[in-house]
Amino acid sequence: MEEKEIYLEKEIHLRDYFRILRKRKYTVYTFFIITVALVVLHTYTATPLYQSTAKILVEKGEQNVLLTSYGYVQYDPEFMETQIQIIRSTPVAKKVVKSLNLVETYDSFFKDLEDRITFDSLVASVKDWAKDLYSTAITLAGIVRTDSEAESDLALEDPMPKDEIIARSIASGITIEPVTDSRILDIGFTSSNPVLARMIVNSVAKAYIEKTLEMKMELSGYTIKWMTEKADEERSRLRQSEMALQQYMKAQDIVTTENRLAMTPQRMNDLNTKLTQAETRRKELEAVYRKVKRLAGNYDAVESVQMIASDPTIQSLRRQILQAEKKIMDLSKKYGHKHPVMKTAVADFEMLQQKRKFEIKRVVDIIKNQYDLARSSERDLADLLAKTKTEAMLLNEKYIQYNILKREVDTNRQLYDALVTKLKEQGVSEQVQAVKVWVVEEAQTPKAPSKPRKKRNIMLGIILGLFGGIGIALFLEYLDNTVKYPDDVQDRFGVPVLSTVPLLSSKKGQPETIAIKETSTAFAESYKTTIAINLAVAFAHAGKRTLLVDGDMRRPRIHKIFHLENDEGLSTCLAGTSDIKINQTGEVENLSVITAGPTPPNPSELLGSDRLNELVKAAGKKFDLIVFDSPPILTVSDSLILSKILDGTIIVAWAGKATHDVIEKGLKMLGEIRAPIVGMILNGVVVNKSNYYYYHNYYDSYYSSK
Repeated sequence: MEEKEIYLEKEIHLRDYFRILRKRKYTVYTFFIITVALVVLHTYTATPLYQSTAKILVEKGEQNVLLTSYGYVQYDPEFMETQIQIIRSTPVAKKVVKSLNLVETYDSFFKDLEDRITFDSLVASVKDWAKDLYSTAITLAGIVRTDSEAESDLALEDPMPKDEIIARSIASGITIEPVTDSRILDIGFTSSNPVLARMIVNSVAKAYIEKTLEMKMELSGYTIKWMTEKADEERSRLRQSEMALQQYMKAQDIVTTENRLAMTPQRMNDLNTKLTQAETRRKELEAVYRKVKRLAGNYDAVESVQMIASDPTIQSLRRQILQAEKKIMDLSKKYGHKHPVMKTAVADFEMLQQKRKFEIKRVVDIIKNQYDLARSSERDLADLLAKTKTEAMLLNEKYIQYNILKREVDTNRQLYDALVTKLKEQGVSEQVQAVKVWVVEEAQTPKAPSKPRKKRNIMLGIILGLFGGIGIALFLEYLDNTVKYPDDVQDRFGVPVLSTVPLLSSKKGQPETIAIKETSTAFAESYKTTIAINLAVAFAHAGKRTLLVDGDMRRPRIHKIFHLENDEGLSTCLAGTSDIKINQTGEVENLSVITAGPTPPNPSELLGSDRLNELVKAAGKKFDLIVFDSPPILTVSDSLILSKILDGTIIVAWAGKATHDVIEKGLKMLGEIRAPIVGMILNGVVVNKSNYYYYHNYYDSYYSSK
């Protein structure tokens, strides 16, 4: 047989939970009854408590903001929660104690705090006893105590004042609930005295209003003091900054410097323009002068230069020279070149030529002078512009420091003016309350107790008892690791359950096992042996020639049940000391028995011998079926040896006792030797707590008829 996976995942169904609840119904009943009984007992014996409630309207007034530049944020989402914590504070509760004189009227009014004060007194007594014991131990041990330990002892010696105890009890008992989508708060207090509950709630509302006014007054006084000190500081700082500015202006002549600094940009702009023009003029004259200089000696070429050609004197001389040339040409037609008239005309012409050269030289000199002057003017303008820029930079440096000092003066003056203004407004803002509180509805004396809520408590007790009982039942079932039902075996291990032996209640109320043949004490103690006997008897009744072999040579029992001798049997046959002895039972037809024989020292070695194989083969020829009763699988190896020889193995397990781990280990051991497993018989099934409860009625009706 091939080895297969032992564990199979089981799908959980709703009927499995119902089966568990039917099985553990008494656990559910017990928990349910106890829970409901305790809830009912507490509900009807608890002291009635009365809750009184008042409504107050809380609004945020105008805020006393010192300086908006300090980063004050108007949005305050924690405002309402802050007011709730103030209402619950001990100082407010102390005002209630004082206004109602609860320290003096405790015995008549404050009965619901008596247990608290008694408990605190007991705690104080225990602390005193512990302190004395500790001091004695320290003294005996000779340990020097530090100053901090001595101070802590002094703190323990001071008991809590009575008004402090009452105030803390009130503060812890105050309930505050914001009304949705409104600024209204419901203030409540619960007490066993309805009149006291009303008085405390109304006093809490009044004490809260008084507390907000006190906080406002304290804040206003602090604000005025702070603003006055701050204004004095700012006044002194402003005076110092103004003096520093004046001294700097005087030292740097800032009054004239400021005017000069204002004129400097225009002046620099004009100088830039003039420098550009001078540079252009210089370049033009330089070009003309270089050309004239290059053409020096060639008067005709020089005269062609535009600047020279445009000279009026030269133009006049050019016309005169042309006229003289024309006159000479006209006279040459009449006179010879030696004629006095001709000589005079030629002399005039030459004189004009000389004069033209002179004028050209004169104009060239003028051009040179203009060129030199343009160069000098350009250089002077450049120097002046550079000097102006340097002066402007010096003025800017002075003015930067001046601006720094002036801005400091302006800032100090603004801060000082703002503080003075706020200080003047403070007298008016004192009249505005930061938190505005109105009592919308005063508390009334409650007519009926608010606790305990009997119907709700009983309903919750029923629900808690029911679901708690179910939870405990399921938890106990989860902790139970035993096999109880055939489905557990089939679903978890995949092994078929051949049969179940139910455990039913006898007429005396004691559980007993149902058997086919015997119901004696020996039967009840030998579960697997009884199953083997009944199985063999059943086959014999069916007409099968059946041989029952007691293979448990360590604790043989079959011979006792059938009242047979056990001097010879399987052990002596396998040891070779005797032949096999087959016993016939007169009570059951077709059934033969081989007893175990005397207990040998080595049962496993005998079962592993070849004689057992020969015995089984020989018996197989005479009988239709051979049933072996073997020892437990996990105790000894006898069953494993038999399982390898025989055709099939039936496992017997006791429901509610055999755990999953035990069965899994046994199946694993059989699987390792490839033993053929026929199935499992589940013994001792409690049918009235399982899905097989119908067996209970069946067996009861069957046996009651006998």
